[in-house]
Amino acid sequence: MQPKFSVWFGLLVLLVVRSAAAADVLYVVCHEGVSLDAAEVRYVYLGEKQFANTIRLLPVDNVAAQVAFLERVLKVDATRYSGIWTKKWFRDGINPPPVKAGNAEALAYVKQTQGGCSYIGVDPGPGVTVIARY
Repeated sequence: MQPKFSVWFGLLVLLVVRSAAAADVLYVVCHEGVSLDAAEVRYVYLGEKQFANTIRLLPVDNVAAQVAFLERVLKVDATRYSGIWTKKWFRDGINPPPVKAGNAEALAYVKQTQGGCSYIGVDPGPGVTVIARY
């Protein structure tokens, strides 16, 4: 009885690890027609870049993928990110990106909003421009 349990437990662990690795991909996406390079994403999310050519950029944060985005792309934690935006709001009067509740909501926003940009933890499929994959 013991060996069967070990085999099933091992398979379960393997599936969980594999699922976590698949969900570990982070896509930065923008509305079709927005042209950015991966290096510019940081400036967009820190309020330093507000236009791509003549298109006003409208980034949103995604609660479902925010920790990974902050760590991998902006290289800050949530406290630091909040502090940056608090200073930016007081100094420049610029509001932080609004927050979407998850991948589906963030992706729908990007598809429907000219200049919309976000980051998601699922394959975006057609209808958006993939700026970077982390």
